[in-house]
Amino acid sequence: MSFEQQLDVFLRARFSLIVLVTPEEERALRSIKAVCEKTKRPCLTWDQADQFQDLCGWTESMLAGKDALAALEQIDKSPIEALFVLKDFHECWGNVQIKRKLRGVAQRLKFTKKSILITCPQRRIPEEFKDEAVIVDFPPPTTAELEAVLNQIARSPGVKVNLTKLGREKLVQAALGLTAAQAQRVFARAVVTDGLLDDRDISLVTEEKKQIIRTSEALEFYEATETPEDVGGLGVLKDWLRLRERAFTQEARNYGLPAPKGIALIGIPGTGKSLTAKMIGGLWGLPLLRLDVGSLFGSLIGESEERARRALQVAGMVAPCVVWLDEMEKALAHGGQDAGTSTRVFGTILTWMQEKKSAVFVVATANDISTLPPELLRKGRFDEIFFLDLPSEVERLEIFSVHLRKRRRLVHDYDVARLARESEGFVGAEIEQAIIDAMYVGFNSAREFTTEDIASALKRQVPLSVSQRETIDSLRDWLESGRAQSASFPENKTAQE
Repeated sequence: MSFEQQLDVFLRARFSLIVLVTPEEERALRSIKAVCEKTKRPCLTWDQADQFQDLCGWTESMLAGKDALAALEQIDKSPIEALFVLKDFHECWGNVQIKRKLRGVAQRLKFTKKSILITCPQRRIPEEFKDEAVIVDFPPPTTAELEAVLNQIARSPGVKVNLTKLGREKLVQAALGLTAAQAQRVFARAVVTDGLLDDRDISLVTEEKKQIIRTSEALEFYEATETPEDVGGLGVLKDWLRLRERAFTQEARNYGLPAPKGIALIGIPGTGKSLTAKMIGGLWGLPLLRLDVGSLFGSLIGESEERARRALQVAGMVAPCVVWLDEMEKALAHGGQDAGTSTRVFGTILTWMQEKKSAVFVVATANDISTLPPELLRKGRFDEIFFLDLPSEVERLEIFSVHLRKRRRLVHDYDVARLARESEGFVGAEIEQAIIDAMYVGFNSAREFTTEDIASALKRQVPLSVSQRETIDSLRDWLESGRAQSASFPENKTAQE
């Protein structure tokens, strides 16, 4: 149901108090006006500066209301059966007298054909109104609306357009999630930069999205440059991701494919879960956003849930994108002594994951599954749950090769087969550290580090497979019980055993 249809239902059902959450007041008023004109319903707006104004131009007598109290009094007494739109009224939430007056008026309007609609940029409303008001989130511009903004810019005098059909589609798709004003600004900026609208301007839209992400306290933008070649092993997981590489294209939608929801990466610390999250953004060419769940928590009642909703809303605005929930068990585990705040934040994220309509692919990582609530990992929440085990000998050889190339060394100068054999039980992070330790030895000896240096560094380490044997055995039992799919090929798993 579109916003216009939803509003029409609310008005016909005689909802007396509607709170419309949106930063786009101008576009929201256009939609409200369209609904009122279609249904022949008078509509008056009010704000502190201009007082009452007729949005549709149908009423002959105009009400007078110099302040919020006077405006509410006029609405209460007015014989006009209209929709009254109060702009910036959220600034009055702190006034006890105004809140009491609004509550009383809203209760009396239930028996009339009059309704009050308040536009505000955030979802937080006083506790007193949670039973009186219906809260509606105004949706961001659709593809058609953004294309109309683009066409308006393109028709401006002196503007040259050199967009291919595919380039135009990608430019509009890249702008999805921006407000109409933001899209207009970024398109105009592209024109001013070189006097031309072409396929290269897609990067400008991406940069605008980065600015939006920075306004969220809990989201961090990552430059995802990693590729599958930067990750050793995990062949099953890589094949799964490659199969869905074009999942967010128009071609996939035309074929009838739904956008993938996400994956959970469970396993031993240091096996490449975080690196895989970064690799997905690079492989699919999508923005990668890390959701820092710890920063969601605030000191005020309801602040944590509001921060969570705002961060998830921003993620939806930036879609298509990848959202990375790192070490989710630390923030989403039950049992915290926080008066139920973590449980409510968890519920907010869980509901969003289940009901989100935007093309947001969630990558959730966890090391300790024992503290995670079972409803998080149930089927349907994620497309697949992958377990990242200790790397096999074949995978360890790949990991050594990846990290040597990363440090601009030739792989054939080292006996990686020997190193793979001697590093049984080591995870990728431990292998990387062994190479770094060997490099320090070579650097301080004014020579190139060798295979022997790396082998010596391995012998000095105590791997997690030894220091946390019980934890790792428990995780492997969890995999064997059939609750997840191994991220590695069976033959690699066999080689390790």
